[in-house]
Amino acid sequence: MIGEQIGETKGRRLVRRVVSIDPPTAEVSFEDAGQMLGIPTTGMGTYTSVIRPDGSVLGQGQGINMTQDGETITWTGTGIGTFGPGGSISYRGMLFFQTTSQKLERLNNTCGAFKYDVDASGSTISKIWDWK
Repeated sequence: MIGEQIGETKGRRLVRRVVSIDPPTAEVSFEDAGQMLGIPTTGMGTYTSVIRPDGSVLGQGQGINMTQDGETITWTGTGIGTFGPGGSISYRGMLFFQTTSQKLERLNNTCGAFKYDVDASGSTISKIWDWK
């Protein structure tokens, strides 16, 4: 069951590169800013996207977010995406966090259900909910 929203960020896709054509695979890097558990963060991440025979996309990534005090949250995740108009893409999946921050330690025991959208111009929006 999806619980409370625990994070939201907005950002920009920075780099895309093809890493394979068999199967078609792209690597994407992004930067974003927002909040986790109400604490402002900035972050960056990289994920690979494999286009599957049915046209869906399997994404796997990792990243880091940092608070204004210099505390870090790392994450790994997996999601399934679908293409939209103009090359936009929308993913749904799960994130797993790790942090030594006392303010954010709750994330260590949280599975984060996420929605990650990239529009045709490369702007990103991510929303994360606690999976209970």
